[in-house]
Amino acid sequence: MAFPRGRLLAVSGGRLYVLAPDGWDVVGGTRPEGAKPVSREEAEDWCRFEGVEVQVLDAVPG
Repeated sequence: MAFPRGRLLAVSGGRLYVLAPDGWDVVGGTRPEGAKPVSREEAEDWCRFEGVEVQVLDAVPG
């Protein structure tokens, strides 16, 4: 699955996650350079644009 508008990252419980085709995966290290914070509304817009169910935002591991 390609994401033309980048990848969606989330931070929960001090851990960094990336949205992969099969759900959220833990990413080691810190936030990548160039990553910018987005609001919930912007994340929902991203999901709709990419054809990802918005409910995935509520499924970030914690």
